[in-house]
Amino acid sequence: MGSVPLPRFVVVDVETSGLSDRRHRILQLGAVVIEANGTVIDQWSTLVRLRWPLQRVGPTHIHGITRPMLRGAPRLSTALDQLAPFLDGAIFTAHNAQFDAGFIVRAAHRRAGFELGPQLCTLRMSRRLDPDRQLSHRLIDVAERYGVDLTAPHDALADAAATAAVLPHLLDAHHIVEPEQLAPFFVGPKRPQ
Repeated sequence: MGSVPLPRFVVVDVETSGLSDRRHRILQLGAVVIEANGTVIDQWSTLVRLRWPLQRVGPTHIHGITRPMLRGAPRLSTALDQLAPFLDGAIFTAHNAQFDAGFIVRAAHRRAGFELGPQLCTLRMSRRLDPDRQLSHRLIDVAERYGVDLTAPHDALADAAATAAVLPHLLDAHHIVEPEQLAPFFVGPKRPQ
């Protein structure tokens, strides 16, 4: 019996108004769909309009997103509807998946049919290669280690694209060729409280 090939991955990144999925909001979503070898199948991103006009956008000096940039953006419910087809049949993947998935799951928990399931974490994959914690595992540093350009850090699509480019290197470093081998690197599924 032959081995089961790895499925597609949808690498997702969110930019938010802060670090708490309870108090802060999603400002931007980015997704890149790839094969295990790194071939990009599709990509998508959107800014997300805040629910209230005076809601804070948080650390603009980090993510570069201002309130005026969000005025014409779709509402979060529309953005989640646009994201859902990318997730279908692919493994949700993110660098620090608990953070990104936490915001998405909290935002989508009342939406019928929106389910993330377990999330593959490239941060966890990178850290397992460095058990003595000699290296930095921030996305920009991991990307640099693998020769991946991250030209616009803290832009959701740029971060998702860099993570997507790093993922095949991490799969190779862990000798992952079958879906079962991904199990130690999953987090979630996270449920809102």
